[in-house]
Amino acid sequence: MLDFDTCNAARLRRDPSFDGLFFTAVRTTGIYCRPVCPVKHPLTRNVSYYPTAAAAERAGYRPCLRCRPETAPFCPAWQGTKTTVERALKMIGEGALDRGTVDALAARLGIGSRHLARLFERHLGASPVQTAQTLRIARAKRLLTDTPLPLSDIAFQAGFGSIRSFNAAFLKLYGRSPSSLRPQKPAERLRP
Repeated sequence: MLDFDTCNAARLRRDPSFDGLFFTAVRTTGIYCRPVCPVKHPLTRNVSYYPTAAAAERAGYRPCLRCRPETAPFCPAWQGTKTTVERALKMIGEGALDRGTVDALAARLGIGSRHLARLFERHLGASPVQTAQTLRIARAKRLLTDTPLPLSDIAFQAGFGSIRSFNAAFLKLYGRSPSSLRPQKPAERLRP
């Protein structure tokens, strides 16, 4: 955390280079702001500084409605909807849609399933279900080429709910069965 004098000077200048690096809390109003906030400057004796918006809120301050400090640079909200999609992708990669629904995933993200679908369409051009399916197939393909596991084990390890859905997904995408994508053994390649 920066020292009091540095923060105070940056606040008084409304220096944008400090935006997101500290937050100004005003004791008399109970509000915290960004250093670039356009409101009238409070008296120096009434302010304290916090390294994050969360720290200011933990101390009992509420965010300013003008400068919206919870959306300051380096805060997840500042990156907008891209952050939500990135979090969803991480959860999908960890199997959230292998064992759950889009509604459950959206609830974990704190949004509705329709909004999640719109965000995926805007940022990825595909639905959450299609994205999960693509990740499952990629995992399965990697297991097919890198391991000697039986096809049934690969299907379940890749996140498919059944062998039937595993086979159907490969047939739809590649026009062939999963076993046909397995590398052939040297002895099998010699056969006509």
